[in-house]
Amino acid sequence: MKTRSGFPDEGASPPVPAAGLPPPAERGATVIPDRVVARIAAQAAHTAQSRRAALPPDRSGPAAPSASAAVRTGSVRLHLAMNLPYPTDLPHVCERIQHDVAEQVARLTGLEVGEVTLSVRRLVTAADANRGRVR
Repeated sequence: MKTRSGFPDEGASPPVPAAGLPPPAERGATVIPDRVVARIAAQAAHTAQSRRAALPPDRSGPAAPSASAAVRTGSVRLHLAMNLPYPTDLPHVCERIQHDVAEQVARLTGLEVGEVTLSVRRLVTAADANRGRVR
């Protein structure tokens, strides 16, 4: 069974470049600013944190992971900072989060992720989450 995409010339010869334009490889490059990569990494870290290290619920709202990025010639170095639950296997959880973030950032940006460092801001226990503000 064949499906049609709605393009009448599908399967025809490749498109001819517009007259006067240089080849695509010579037209320029897509540049992704550091702050954009950092936002992507922060969102990926939040997703990885919820998958790999479920934090106990916090009444004041979870402290979202933060990220910074340094993009240089097609590769990026990331630094993440986040809270993690206690007790947990910290080395294993940190390694998995770093891997997940590197994979997601590489997939979404096309950049090679050279290094991902992770700082644990705070270890959160269930008792910390149950403590409310004193009024």
